[in-house]
Amino acid sequence: MSTDFDIRSEAKGGHWIAWIVRAGEDSPDGSVVIVGQTQEEAESHARQWAEQRSAG
Repeated sequence: MSTDFDIRSEAKGGHWIAWIVRAGEDSPDGSVVIVGQTQEEAESHARQWAEQRSAG
């Protein structure tokens, strides 16, 4: 993944959400939030999304 991005995550109810932020930003890049049952799942899916986005 590009070093221009960070992955953030937090628990929401019974699941986790993760999002990508550009370096120095706080809001989700592209207003996209990824949902997972665990923190690892949400962050993994967010990382995959970011990699696909930067490859395209």
